[in-house]
Amino acid sequence: MAAELTAHELITQHRPTLDQALEAIRTRAYWSPHPEHPKAYGENGSLDAAAGKAAFDALLGTRLDLGQPGTDGWVDGEVSPYGIELGVSYPHADIDVLLPAMRAGQRAWRDAGPEARAMVCLEILKRISDRTHEFAHAVMHTSGQAFMMAFQAGGPHAQDRGLEAVAYAYVEQVRTPDTAEWTKPQGKRDPLALTKQFTAVPRGIGLVIGCNTFPTWNGYPGLFASLATGNAVLVKPHPRAVLPLALTVQVARQVLTEAGFDANLVALAAERPGEGIAKTLAVRPEIRIIDYTGSTAFGDWLEANARQAQVHTEKAGVNTVIVESTGDYKGMLSNLAFSLSLYSGQMCTTPQNLLVPRDGIRTDQGPKSYDEVITDLAKAVDGLLGDDARANALLGAIVNPDVKARLEAAAGLGEVALASREISNPDFPAAVVRTPVIVKLDGAKPDDEAAYMSECFGPVSFAVAVDSATDAVELLRRTVREKGAMTVGAYTTDEEVEQAIEEACLEESAQLSLNLTGGVYVNQTAAFSDFHGSGGNPAANSALTDGAFVANRFRVVEVRREA
Repeated sequence: MAAELTAHELITQHRPTLDQALEAIRTRAYWSPHPEHPKAYGENGSLDAAAGKAAFDALLGTRLDLGQPGTDGWVDGEVSPYGIELGVSYPHADIDVLLPAMRAGQRAWRDAGPEARAMVCLEILKRISDRTHEFAHAVMHTSGQAFMMAFQAGGPHAQDRGLEAVAYAYVEQVRTPDTAEWTKPQGKRDPLALTKQFTAVPRGIGLVIGCNTFPTWNGYPGLFASLATGNAVLVKPHPRAVLPLALTVQVARQVLTEAGFDANLVALAAERPGEGIAKTLAVRPEIRIIDYTGSTAFGDWLEANARQAQVHTEKAGVNTVIVESTGDYKGMLSNLAFSLSLYSGQMCTTPQNLLVPRDGIRTDQGPKSYDEVITDLAKAVDGLLGDDARANALLGAIVNPDVKARLEAAAGLGEVALASREISNPDFPAAVVRTPVIVKLDGAKPDDEAAYMSECFGPVSFAVAVDSATDAVELLRRTVREKGAMTVGAYTTDEEVEQAIEEACLEESAQLSLNLTGGVYVNQTAAFSDFHGSGGNPAANSALTDGAFVANRFRVVEVRREA
């Protein structure tokens, strides 16, 4: 098929966006080319709300044929956490046919160079952005996120992370020049002269193992980092969240074809029930890069067994907030209540352990005892979620039965300060919606330690009583070192305590948010500015997104010739 997108057209359209992204990652200032508000869509080829919903509805019950080689059957069975059977069928691949086909196009993709690859990636992201409303429904009905969160986190925020990965990939690849003239003086003899050529060479095929809760947000960084550095990418979605990534693959294949490249540079690996194809793929010699978000157990298995691949993992952690003192008690409670409630706590960044001195804290409203702090926080959560319509918009739906089981079991671990309650969703009666539970635990009791030193993924938080701020910092340090943390929060008006917390986070490589009382929350990060994870503690071995995340996806190979 003849190319429909010329290199000149792509550069003219997308080079300014890439340049802005490069400036954003340099300055770390706020920037995004992807609008967060649903009403911003509907012009210049993008789908508005009605068209996006119609496009999603048209997908239900259909076969999504991607035109991949080696298709030996079809896979379906996705059921929305809101109770809708999606009924979409996806190609099941014969890996022995698909993987060689994916490798066939890598030479031309490698030879295209960093700029051409970046432009193609930006065109893919542009077309996904145009369909943000459609993707939002796909994310909502596979992850259980409420619509607005699915729209923002699954749409523009995910697209930002993908673009951020492309920008970092470009920087690392152009760090070395394409060619160099090398001359070494030899005194009275003629100098030695060489012409040197440097090529960024991809490692091989990248495997993206998707997650259930944030299929695009967690999937796009690895996908676009590998693609932009010259690698083919095989996307293996979570069985309960196939649709958003299948649509992504579909768009990528269309753009690659139109730009004159092999569509099989991006492919989908949907799996049959119980097939466990991720383990099979992870140890294939063709797979040289793996990006994974999910449980610690499988992340550890990948790191131990996928020896032929560069493995990037984001696993479980125990996120902690120290509450020592505050100059805005009401703002602190409001901020924490929102952080605990958003998407029913089903975020890898949601706080779990709240460390509060048993003798209480200092506030702008006077001293508050441990019991008062926890009671007031429970009231703040109740107030935030008191209206069912607002609660549904914040909580979304419980993503799977395991989360519901952990939530119900948590009440038996200690004194319940805030009981979880069931909320009905009038639009989706089959949705399982629950408010958070807060359980009091004692940091001095060995029996309680088993609970707060393990991740309890979902709307579960532990209010852990500690003897002092010093003890809180030491428990924070031990938690991050042993269990990992994607986020740490702290509230203090004491300079020495703040310094101790900051030093602990620096030494244990944990991302810290201090004294958040407004509209920024500990469980949210902004692309181009915030790093998601650090790669320096057990919760994740990589950060989204930095130079280290992309630099090992390619190698620079040199060819020398006498001048």
